[in-house]
Amino acid sequence: MEISADKVVLIHYTLKDDAGDVIDSSAGGEPLAYIQGHGNLVSGLEKALEGKQGGSSVAVSVVPEEGYGKYDQALIQRVPKRSLQGSGEVKKGMQFQARTPDGIRLFTVTGVMGDMVTLDGNHPLADKTLHFDVQVVSVREATTEELEHGHVHGVGGHHH
Repeated sequence: MEISADKVVLIHYTLKDDAGDVIDSSAGGEPLAYIQGHGNLVSGLEKALEGKQGGSSVAVSVVPEEGYGKYDQALIQRVPKRSLQGSGEVKKGMQFQARTPDGIRLFTVTGVMGDMVTLDGNHPLADKTLHFDVQVVSVREATTEELEHGHVHGVGGHHH
């Protein structure tokens, strides 16, 4: 069966940066399960996997526009510490989710100066070319429930 929209795909992957350093990998763990065409993966990787079959290997470099986007200076914000109330002591490296016009976005605290906090809404991999080595483990039809929920259930997915 080949990878196409609404198929459940199990993959093992290794993600490296331009220097060849491993950023993320499923090696030694469960394969990653996702539903093709539902935005579960960055678009450049989904495109590269389209039409592939179980057992195939894919090496693909994904440009920022099809990965985690270009770095956007407008996503850097300084906010008063009190606007992050309920989060205890605010420290560099902490992450907060915030609703933006583009939906929920993750912001990382990049600085704390007095009562002001600097938040960065860029993905940590923004502006980076992503180098994926992927092994397609298996491809199957998604269940109706999986399609309704937009994610995989069972092995490699949610709801164990």
